[in-house]
Amino acid sequence: MDPKHRSHFITDGRDRAPARAMFKAIGFTDQDLRQPLIGVANTWIETMPCNFHLRRLSAKVKEGIRAAGGTPMEFNTIAISDGETMGTEGMRASLVSRELIADSIELVCRGQLFDAVVAIVGCDKTIPAAAMALARLNIPGIVYYGGTIAPGSFHGKDVTIQDVFEAVGANAAGKMSDQDLKALEDVACPGAGACGGQYTANTMSTVMEIIGLSPMGFNSVPANDPSKDDVSVACGKLIMDVLKAGICPKDILTREGLENAIAAVASTSGSTNAVLHLLAIAREAGVPLEIDDFQTVSERTPLLADLKPAGRFVAADMHRAGGVRLLAKHLISGGHLHGSTRTVTGKTLAEEAASGAETPGQQVIVPPDRPLKTTGGLVIVRGNIAPEGAVVKVSGHERPNHRGPARVFESEEDAMAAVTSKRIQAGDVVVIRNEGPKGGPGMREMLSVTGAIVGEGLGESVALLTDGRFSGATRGLMAGHVSPEAALGGPIGALRDGDIIVLDVQKRLLQAELSDEEIKTRLAAVKPLPPRYPSGVFAKYAALVSSASEGAITKPK
Repeated sequence: MDPKHRSHFITDGRDRAPARAMFKAIGFTDQDLRQPLIGVANTWIETMPCNFHLRRLSAKVKEGIRAAGGTPMEFNTIAISDGETMGTEGMRASLVSRELIADSIELVCRGQLFDAVVAIVGCDKTIPAAAMALARLNIPGIVYYGGTIAPGSFHGKDVTIQDVFEAVGANAAGKMSDQDLKALEDVACPGAGACGGQYTANTMSTVMEIIGLSPMGFNSVPANDPSKDDVSVACGKLIMDVLKAGICPKDILTREGLENAIAAVASTSGSTNAVLHLLAIAREAGVPLEIDDFQTVSERTPLLADLKPAGRFVAADMHRAGGVRLLAKHLISGGHLHGSTRTVTGKTLAEEAASGAETPGQQVIVPPDRPLKTTGGLVIVRGNIAPEGAVVKVSGHERPNHRGPARVFESEEDAMAAVTSKRIQAGDVVVIRNEGPKGGPGMREMLSVTGAIVGEGLGESVALLTDGRFSGATRGLMAGHVSPEAALGGPIGALRDGDIIVLDVQKRLLQAELSDEEIKTRLAAVKPLPPRYPSGVFAKYAALVSSASEGAITKPK
C-alpha cells in the first residue's frame, strides 16, 4: 500500500498550496507533509479516571509515529462515564455516545484524509466505537486501550467500583455504617484507569486483543504500570508497519475473528454489553452475526479466568498472571479459538499466542483441561416475553432458575426507590421497562439497582429483567436486552404486577405464565409513552436506533 494513499490528495501538488499554508500555520513543515498523515483519535476527557491519563499516552503514541517516519495529527472526541452517571438521567447518554464517537472518528478521518489511525480509548463505549469507526473507514488502524485501574484496598481486601455500588445497598439495609461507606468511597478508585474487574471496558479490551484490532499484550498493561509509556511508543511505531503492510480492519473483522471475540467474553465471564457491541461491530463490517451465535460459541467455550464481578481477581492480576496472551494460548490449545485469524501485527492469532508465558503460582487463568466451568458465561434466553432474545450472564454461582411474581416499573428510578425502601421481597421478579435503546432513549445500565439488590441481601432470591442493559459489574440472576423493547411494542410492555415470570437458564427460557392471546390483548391496550425528549440528540438517536438484538446501531430509516 502507498503510505500516502489518501493524504496525497490534501498535501500534494500546486492546487494544494492553500492547504499546505494552513498546515504550516500550526507548525507542520514540508517534510512533515511529505510523510504519511496518521490520525490519533484521543478520547481523553477530564471527567473520569478511565480516560484521564490518555493525553500522556497520546503524546507517547505520537512520539512513536514520528520516530517511524509518520506525521501524527491528534484530534479529540468525547466520552461518557458509565460509573459516574449510573442511576441518573446522564446514563442515557452512554450508549448514544458510542454512535457519536464512531461518527466523530469516521468524520475526521474522512475529512482530513488520514492514511491510518490510532484510536486511544478508555471507558466502555469508546472501545467498540473505535472498532466501529475502523470498520466503516477500512483504513489501517489500531485500537489502543489506556489500561485498567489498580484495585483499591479496604479492610485488607482488594476492592473496585463494584464494591461501592453494592455498599450503597448494604448501607440502605443498615448492614454498613455511613463511616464505612465513606471510607470505601475514598479508596476504591486509587488513580487513573478503567474500572478494575472484567467489566465492560476490560471485557472489550480483551476482545480487541483476541480479535486482532489491538496488538496482543498492549492493552492489558495497566494504566499506571511504568511500562505503559514504552508500550504507547511501540504502538505509534507499529501503526507505520501496519500502514506499509496494507493491513485493514476488514482483513481482521471476519466471521472467525468475531467468533474468537465471543469466546474471549465467554472464557472470562465478561460483560453482557459485549453482545451489543459485537453485534454492532459485525453490522458495520458487513459480517453476518446473530444473537444466537453468542449462545453457540459460549456453549463450546470453557470459563478459564477467575475475574470479578463473580470471581476473585481483577484485570491487573490477569496481566501479571500472563495476560491475554496466556488466555489465548490456553484457548487455542483446547481448540476453542480459530488460530489462523489475522491480527494487526500481521501475525496470526496462534503465532501471537505461542509466546504466552504463565507466571508461576498464578491462580487467575486456569488451563482448559481444568476449567472453572465447562461452558462460558453468556446465555441467550427466549420466550413469550423476549421473542427476539435476552442476555443472561452466568458465573456458575447463581441459581439456574427462578419463578416469581413480577414487580413492574416504568423506569430505573422507580425500581431503585422500591429496592432502597425495602418494597422488594424475596422471590420477586423486578421488571424495568421503557429503558431500551429507543424507549430510554439510550438503554441505561442498571448497576445501581442490581448493586442495591445484592447489597440488600436479595441477590440470591430476586431476579431482574429489563429492556435496558447491565453493567459489566452486575452479578446475580439478571436478564437484560429484552427484545423487542417496550417502546417497539415488545411483550415486556404487557406485564403487570403479580404476573408469574419464569427465568430458566438451563432451558434458555424467559416466559410469563400468560397465554399468547392475553399478551396480544394487553399490548393492544397499551398506550405508548410520549417521547422523553422531543428534540435534540436523544430525539435523533431514538428516531434512528435499531433493536438491541441488532446491536442498537443507528441507521437511516
